Amino acid sequence: MQVLHAPWRIDYILAPKSPAQPGNASLFTTIGQSSDDVANHVIARGRTCYALLNTYPYNGGHVMVVPYRQVPDLDALTDEELLELMHLTRRCQAALRQVMRPDGFNLGANLGRVAGAGIVEHLHLHIVPRWNGDANFMPVIAGTHVVPEALTDTAAKLRAALAGELA
Repeated sequence: MQVLHAPWRIDYILAPKSPAQPGNASLFTTIGQSSDDVANHVIARGRTCYALLNTYPYNGGHVMVVPYRQVPDLDALTDEELLELMHLTRRCQAALRQVMRPDGFNLGANLGRVAGAGIVEHLHLHIVPRWNGDANFMPVIAGTHVVPEALTDTAAKLRAALAGELA
């Protein structure tokens, strides 16, 4: 039997999990206010939203687009925030196409704990690149996903692609 390692997962598994309290800043609020984009895998920033790689991805290139303002649902966004959320999602999808050449995408939001939201108090959209055959035996048999590139490397490539789009 071959042993598979996903060492980045241990940080998440061992990290303290505090329940969300009204008025407490979410992880996304903290990252949004940070200037350390490299450490946080932030790949683009707009006026009302930013994009980052998921530290615990479902697939390589798993990006999340997040409003700076902490709101739990689409209804709480202003029209400006909603528009930028979608524009940044489209830009990130284009950068993922350029850098990773996926065959398709899963786009979505998990609203509420029962729907699978890990950070219930802060809305975010997921962009998950998909390739033909990527749903292989690994998640089914081993409960493991294979992420073929370090997050820092993927983030740097996507940051460059997004910056080139603006030039």
